[in-house]
Amino acid sequence: MRAAIYKNFKGPISIENVPDPTPNPQGVVVKVNASGICRSDWHGWMGHDSDIHLPHIPGHELAGEIIETGIEVQHFKVGDRITVPFVCGCGTCVPCIEGNQQVCDHQSQPGFTHWGSFAQYVALDYADQNLVLLPEEIDNITAASLGCRFVTSFRAVVAQGKIRPGQFVAIHGCGGVGLSAIMIAKSYGAIPIAIDINDSILKKAKKLGAEYTLNAYQSQNVPEDIKEITKGGCHISIDALGSTQTCLNSIQSLRKRGKHIQVGLMVNHHSTVPIPMDKIIADELELIGSHGMQAHKYPDMLDMIINGSLKPELLLDRTVTLEESTNILINMDKFENNGMVVIDQF
Repeated sequence: MRAAIYKNFKGPISIENVPDPTPNPQGVVVKVNASGICRSDWHGWMGHDSDIHLPHIPGHELAGEIIETGIEVQHFKVGDRITVPFVCGCGTCVPCIEGNQQVCDHQSQPGFTHWGSFAQYVALDYADQNLVLLPEEIDNITAASLGCRFVTSFRAVVAQGKIRPGQFVAIHGCGGVGLSAIMIAKSYGAIPIAIDINDSILKKAKKLGAEYTLNAYQSQNVPEDIKEITKGGCHISIDALGSTQTCLNSIQSLRKRGKHIQVGLMVNHHSTVPIPMDKIIADELELIGSHGMQAHKYPDMLDMIINGSLKPELLLDRTVTLEESTNILINMDKFENNGMVVIDQF
């Protein structure tokens, strides 16, 4: 099969012919019809993820068709159109038994623990626990754009944030995760505030439902500006980027008893943040992590997409070829894309 592969962290990514994958007994092989390009893939290419062994094929946001199943797979068959969470649970550990496959003790992640979907075919583990059948109404590009960004935002806003109509929700960083969170919060009747450093991105955030926008570069004090907008602070604040500054801005912009939700990955020197615990205690703030979404939680989100309450296709910037994906991936840290980019030609 043709695949985008790198042999060194931060090294060149080339298109090569590599052996086709085979399914393990509980897994499947999927013909990839579309694959999102995500900043998490960039983190992997940079060497920030210890699960990656070289040489490596990135890609974890995908939609495709099953072409082969393992002998123990019971609930899926050849020809099924599917997508999959970026965290695949084993189905047998305590978190999985409790329904929390997104924090599985033995999780597998395409594009991280094994070769991913920047390829014509990809193997997926623990199929019965993790695959999601795609309704006919949802096309491959839209399904791939759900990837990790949209579903992660959905769970962060709905399940972790427990969003309610009329609440102020600040979103720090308006990449794929942030723009998704704005759309989702708006669909639940909340009041989204978009914070970013790029005016064109903020303009798009406004179109997707942000009631207010704030350019962090032009602000003297982001938390105070948010408190002015909200008359006391937001109910929920989401760090959708993952940096020391956006994390602290998010916490400091909360009203009393507000919730900070950390979605953006915190790596390298950003992994340890000087949290203002005095404020957290005094204001009874909640700090909540959010890591993907379980396959069995997809139906509510898919129903909202089918009925038009959510329109993830509006987050799409463009589609590209597998060859074009290599340059886009290595430049993800430059934030040059005005929305999600999806590979649809392999």
